[in-house]
Amino acid sequence: MTGMPGRAGASGTAATSGAVGASGTVGLDPVDDQAARAAARGWVYAPGLWELIERRAAATPDALLATEDTGAELTFAAYRDACLAVAAGLAAEFGVGEGSSVSWELPTWNESLVLVGALARLGARQNPCIPIYRGKEMGFITGQSGAGLLVVPTVYRGFDFAAMAAELAASRPSMAVLVADRSLPSGDPSALPPAPAVPARATDAPVRWLFYTSGTTADPKGAQHTDVTVMASALAMSECMAITAEDRAALVFPFTHIGGIGWLMAALFTGCRLLVTEAFDPVATPAFLAEHDVTLPGSGTPFHLAYLAAQRARGEGSLFPHARLYPGGGAPKPPQLHHDIKREIGGVGIVSGYGLTEAPIVVMSSLDDPDDKLAATEGRATPGVAITVVTLDGRVAGPGEEGELRLKGPQVMRGYLDASLDADAFDDEGWFRSGDLGTVDAAGYVTITGRLKDVIIRHGENISAKEVEDLLYAHPKVADVAVIGLPDPRTGERACAVVSCAEGAEPLTFEEMQAYLRDAGLRVQAIPEQLEVVGAVPRNPAGKILKHTLRARYASTSDGEGGR
Repeated sequence: MTGMPGRAGASGTAATSGAVGASGTVGLDPVDDQAARAAARGWVYAPGLWELIERRAAATPDALLATEDTGAELTFAAYRDACLAVAAGLAAEFGVGEGSSVSWELPTWNESLVLVGALARLGARQNPCIPIYRGKEMGFITGQSGAGLLVVPTVYRGFDFAAMAAELAASRPSMAVLVADRSLPSGDPSALPPAPAVPARATDAPVRWLFYTSGTTADPKGAQHTDVTVMASALAMSECMAITAEDRAALVFPFTHIGGIGWLMAALFTGCRLLVTEAFDPVATPAFLAEHDVTLPGSGTPFHLAYLAAQRARGEGSLFPHARLYPGGGAPKPPQLHHDIKREIGGVGIVSGYGLTEAPIVVMSSLDDPDDKLAATEGRATPGVAITVVTLDGRVAGPGEEGELRLKGPQVMRGYLDASLDADAFDDEGWFRSGDLGTVDAAGYVTITGRLKDVIIRHGENISAKEVEDLLYAHPKVADVAVIGLPDPRTGERACAVVSCAEGAEPLTFEEMQAYLRDAGLRVQAIPEQLEVVGAVPRNPAGKILKHTLRARYASTSDGEGGR
């Protein structure tokens, strides 16, 4: 099987899994490659998270790692010291040590950053869980991962996590529970055992992370990662955005997502500061970021939409006058949003990346990319990543031809914790099957066109949901949009547009929608046959639209507003 190489070979020619990106060095182990690239930028690097924390604290002890919207701050040295004290406390009170399995489900707090560092110092295998998970998911996750400790808050956003944890622990006597709000156990660091060994090669790196993907109809899947695999994504992201120690980056999505851990590592590499908020608020969070002169306001479409709304409410003067770019990811962006952000707030616009929990930041835009590529693509393969595109009929696609994106690279997971899932996740030649549809053009730029399961098949014709979404997003009445396929006895499936309208706008009508799409040149067969107007399009904390929720909600309806 052939594939598209990373940036070093952005010519559209075939490449194997040995292809590397623009900054990669052929033949180097990922550890050596990452060290060389970090050194070239003057950044701190170590192939183990704890050693990275130590080296950053030694390099810039008094610089700020994190500023919370509560006013709490952490310097890099204070962060290291807090991690050591908490590591000692966890070891003394709960026996956490090398190889222990710890699940934790905390909000985005400075204390959550400290918990990550403490567990890294102990050599534990940690399993950050997004706070939307409840008893069903957490029972499965803690059972499958063999968690010896579960860390939760008391109550967060109206849900009693302490009660949930107690119920889970009652059926699993081997699992202890730590209810930790704004405090964690503390102990004497001098009692700690030696720090974990730093791997010499990527293959030596132990699994230190379990990140579970959100299941829709099945149980969540646990992706196994090492420090080196997660660092591969964080380093690539830092390079693409040319992050410096002067940058102030918004950490406004759940830190427990693999992207949150990536941002912590990016801060440790570069010395930049994280602006931390417990829960994103469309009014308070932009104001907090503006107060602290954010330079990297991230991190995905729902956040960018909120920034745009805040700018429009403000009127004159840029909301974020020092913003260099707007990091994006988690879900494909409407191209128009890039242009709106750039024109109305400033900076170079959205610099987005693409990846999955199983393979984060395998593709990313860069500051040097042309404006049309920033708007319409997710960038190019990051260093060391190879991409092949396979059409729905099993052929290797040519430049610009749509198919499933399949991946190899240093940030691809070690496999699922349930190894029986690997057979479907990897093809016979070892490529990770992303399940995402896209194209790679002759210059190597990747455009995500949808999900394999997000192709609407009407009368045997494929309709790309994203193509319709991008067109509808540009309508002046539309604030957010999702296009879904619904069962239809006549056509097999029909396209349904679910739209939230811009503040102050009259609701979009079915006739308006159809006329607009016809005028935009969309073929008649792809124009949605149903319209649903909602207050807000549901998204998960990472920004992905919850299409399974919408399908379930509207599956029984036969006609949309205005009918067919």
